[in-house]
Amino acid sequence: MSTPLGLFVTGTDTEIGKTFVSAALLRGFARAGLRAAGMKPIAAGAFERDGAWHNDDADQLDAAASVPLPSDLRTPYLLKEPAAPHIAAALEGVTLDIGHIVACYRQARERADVVVVEGVGGFRVPLDATRDTADLAVALDLPVVLVVGMRLGCISHALLTAEAVAARGLFIAGWVANCIDPAMTFPEENIDALRERLAAQYGAPLIGVVPHLRGVSADAAASHLDIDALLARLSTAAPAGASC
Repeated sequence: MSTPLGLFVTGTDTEIGKTFVSAALLRGFARAGLRAAGMKPIAAGAFERDGAWHNDDADQLDAAASVPLPSDLRTPYLLKEPAAPHIAAALEGVTLDIGHIVACYRQARERADVVVVEGVGGFRVPLDATRDTADLAVALDLPVVLVVGMRLGCISHALLTAEAVAARGLFIAGWVANCIDPAMTFPEENIDALRERLAAQYGAPLIGVVPHLRGVSADAAASHLDIDALLARLSTAAPAGASC
């Protein structure tokens, strides 16, 4: 692939399977013959193992990627406290520098055909007193994949998130319905409602419905994603991101 691709994965909330879907995307890209790298630029909640600091989400991306990145490139900001990034960063005296994250993304892009950048929490999680993850997405200038955690209230959450993404001038490459609540009533009707509205209002297609898959691998989840359709969308979304 001559021009590297990138995408920014955001979600309707925290704990809706954003990391799981990001890992599935990485496995899908690898199956398509692409060198796929994953970034979790900001991760809060680290633990020490074998003399090194780890984060569960970042480790999942490492396991799914076909091009592993050095830890300081994959996660420029690994915070110990499992809290909102601005809180964890303040506790550790760390300034979350968006410019540094962009520079790390550029280096990652040189190593891979496609880079999956997973955000933290929802689309507008604060990074400090004035900036949030939406500002990071804008600085990276990447197409966005929206992960919708299918549960009661998800329609409003999804539409509000899509509206916020579009308001920042970002291209929504598609969305994934992740069925996190097996007891949800009328899931198909909710998916249909979102499919119609996100396509009509933002031109954003549904690129996969991931069923409730407790304990299942990212490889298995990848089979529920239309990677070819997503790649076609990403290829039309020039530039590749963070190119200035």
